Amino acid sequence: MLKAGFISLGCSKNLVDTEVMLGILAENNIELTPEPEKADILIVNTCTFIQSAKEESITTVLNMAEYKQNGKCRSLIIAGCMGQRYGEELLKEFPEVDAIVGTGAWSRIMEAVNATINEHKRVLITGESKEIYTAASPRIYTTPFYTAYIKIAEGCNHRCAYCAIPYVRGNYRSRTIEDIKQEVERLAEKGVKEFNIIAQDTTYYGQDIYGKPSLVELLKELVKIDKVKWLRIQYAYPHTFTDELIDLIASEEKICNYVDLPLQHAHNAVLRSMRRSDTRESIETLLDKLRKRIPGVVIRSSFIVGFPGETASQYASLRDFLEKQHFDKVGIFSYSREEGTPAYDMPNQVPEDIMQERYHDLMSLQSKISETINISMEGKIVDVLIEGRDDKQHIAYGRSYREAPDVDGQVFIEGDDVSQPGDIVKVRILQGFDYDVVGERVEE
Repeated sequence: MLKAGFISLGCSKNLVDTEVMLGILAENNIELTPEPEKADILIVNTCTFIQSAKEESITTVLNMAEYKQNGKCRSLIIAGCMGQRYGEELLKEFPEVDAIVGTGAWSRIMEAVNATINEHKRVLITGESKEIYTAASPRIYTTPFYTAYIKIAEGCNHRCAYCAIPYVRGNYRSRTIEDIKQEVERLAEKGVKEFNIIAQDTTYYGQDIYGKPSLVELLKELVKIDKVKWLRIQYAYPHTFTDELIDLIASEEKICNYVDLPLQHAHNAVLRSMRRSDTRESIETLLDKLRKRIPGVVIRSSFIVGFPGETASQYASLRDFLEKQHFDKVGIFSYSREEGTPAYDMPNQVPEDIMQERYHDLMSLQSKISETINISMEGKIVDVLIEGRDDKQHIAYGRSYREAPDVDGQVFIEGDDVSQPGDIVKVRILQGFDYDVVGERVEE
């Protein structure tokens, strides 16, 4: 029996593609192994979002290529965004690579395996991205048993000036409400408690198939599923974040009071240059609504420093915005110049040293804000989904509604010798730090 090893890089949306490819391999009697030295086939699902992601992808591919010399590997496959974007170039530059499978061709992973293993051919399988997985697709979930990512749509119809994703993943295409509900029902029966709703833009969901954004209609169906405990909305865009959605989050216990809202900047001239449809004023209006109408809402956002033409005063405006808004969670990125995007050829590219100075300045500012917010949580009681434990230290750890998986901090529970992964327990927060908090279990 052939064995395959898989490395998934990049975002949670890419991870879902990985899980579906794993399912296809398993259906074709290929054994999966976490040990690359024992794999006949090594597949790296790559990311190409920004320069650092591309560098990580290339480094990982070259590391896996060593197993063609020192292991059993007979087929090294690049899958995902980098393969889609640079397919022919990668085959030319990396003779160690046997096949490229783009984002629109994940369902053809066995075609690549057969061509490279049985026919000893190098192949390039890319093309226009039109596919999206369904509830019927084979999928091997790599997340812990109590949590899962549910990708409700693929692609993006926005053309932000800095972003290559639409060129790699194609236009927006939604799954049906019925199909998504079927997947969630099946997983809930298997013990999944937390469902992380993802897409390139979750609030645009349904526009292509229902003629209007339909995230509210989807969520109303998902909350009906008895065993669903938490629904967490990620990658929501401000211009399609409706009052109806705000009211649903506020009133429905199963929907986490957590809003992931990528804003990217707060100066109107920069937002226009980025081709974003928001203004600082519209963003501030939305943030005010969210905080007034959703009890204890946690707001995460992401921002780019050093976008072409960003002046010192425009950066100062962004800094002022973060200081005033006190976001609970923030991701900061230095602008990455991506070929093929409108921003690539824009004048007044910001020097790297200035970008780094602004990046570290905002990170330092946000660290202090996060610590202040976490300290304000001291004495409050929250439900925590247990993720693991350290028996030697008598500590359990997990996340509350305030922390999304993979990107946010954790709750550490002192003196807890009983909680097990997958449990949801009540915890009183004792101490807040910049990213994590420490608490004690409260018996119900």
